Amino acid sequence: MAITVEAVYEQGVLRLSQPIPLAEGTHVEVTVIETEAKPKNKTPGEILAEIATMPLEVSNDEFSGRDHDRILYPPYSAT
Repeated sequence: MAITVEAVYEQGVLRLSQPIPLAEGTHVEVTVIETEAKPKNKTPGEILAEIATMPLEVSNDEFSGRDHDRILYPPYSAT
């Protein structure tokens, strides 16, 4: 049986993030793969607040939302 579970190494001990279905005293072999800590799940309100702080446009942008229609729909010229 193979089980993958996250753990945190603290004070010389691996602390599992969730219980695993093993009987007390079961011997196991452990392979440790270091990973980045996962970001905490944000609430929709936190996400919207973060979006609200973002600038709509930056002055040094090569493309501006104001250019959208001009670029996508150039003036029609009959030739």
